[in-house]
Order: sequence, then C-alpha cells, then structure tokens
Amino acid sequence: MHTTIQPKILYFGSSVVLISTINEDGTPNLAPMSSAWWLNESCMLGMNSKSKTVQNLIREGECVLNLPTIDLIPAIDRLTLLTGCNPVPETKAKRGYTYEADKFGIAKLTPLASELVQAPRVQECPVHLEAKFTKLHRFEEPSTLAAIEVRIEKVHIEDHLLMDGHSNYIDPSKWDPLIMNFCEYFGLSEQLSASRLAPVFGPES
Repeated sequence: MHTTIQPKILYFGSSVVLISTINEDGTPNLAPMSSAWWLNESCMLGMNSKSKTVQNLIREGECVLNLPTIDLIPAIDRLTLLTGCNPVPETKAKRGYTYEADKFGIAKLTPLASELVQAPRVQECPVHLEAKFTKLHRFEEPSTLAAIEVRIEKVHIEDHLLMDGHSNYIDPSKWDPLIMNFCEYFGLSEQLSASRLAPVFGPES
C-alpha cells in the first residue's frame, strides 16, 4: 500500500563532499555539500549559485572535491553555518551563518597542495578529486539553485582503499563514504549481493 505525501525535502541520499576553492585574495575556502553525482569523468554539484564556493568555482574555474568518511563528521559540523562571504548575506544571517576566513583552521583539517589546481586538498579525506569547471545549469526561476558541472582531472586515493593486485581499482568493501540520507548522516552497510546492474550501467543505458 502506498500513501501520497508532500515531504519537506526530496533528498534520498548522496555523498557528502568537502569542496575546496580559492578566494579572491588567494586564501582557501572550504565548504560541505551533499548533492553530488558522477558519470564517467564528470560530476554534477547541486548548490546555491550565490554561495561563496560557487562564486569562487566560476571565477577560478577549478576546485577539489574531497570525499570524507564517517569519522570526519565532527569536522563537517564545525563548518556548518559558516560562510566565506563578508559581509554575510542577509538570507544567511537570518539562518544563523557567521563569517569565517580560516575554514581549514576552524574545522581542524589540513590543507594539502594539489597537482593541477590551486585549491588545496583536505589531507584527512581518503579521496581527492581535482576538478575544472565546465558549465552552470540554472534551475527554474526564481530559485537560485544550480547544477554546476565539473570535469575530474586527477584522482587521489589512499592506498588502503585500492583493490589488491589492481592499482587503478577501488575496493568497494573498503570504501565507506559519508552519506546524507534526507537530513541525517549515514555510512554504508555491508554488501548485500553482487550487482547485475553494474556491467550494463553506462551513459548509453
């Protein structure tokens, strides 16, 4: 039996991402988000087009997508309700946001130099994806939401996540990403079964 409802939010789960970008003055900005999906070498990021991260991403044309695990929830919580915009936009101020210039410091995370982009990686995250901005797709007005398309240029993976005997394969049994499921944090449960979908999944599907 199904019931028709009007949920407060449609948010059935996606990876949490810490996005690092570069501010106008050359300092790093760091912000958590959780509407991201990947296909081949591209990634789509669902964000507010007025955010500091999006402004930086479009201006500089690059970013790093850092994928945290569940043990980094405290660091992500320390970044919550902080913005790199100064002064704080009125809409954010009403929601309790405050300005913070040193996002890495306040989160107690370590910046690590990237290889292809200026934005730093987050050392504590086991996955770093250096990316270049491709296109901004606006949602229907008057919404300020947008889907920001980026192309992944370089992938850094902690060695322990690699599949034994395969230098370019990540072992899914070792990767435990932090997931935002509706408005709550979740990790992954154990594997249930082999997927028959995986061999046929692709852009032509």
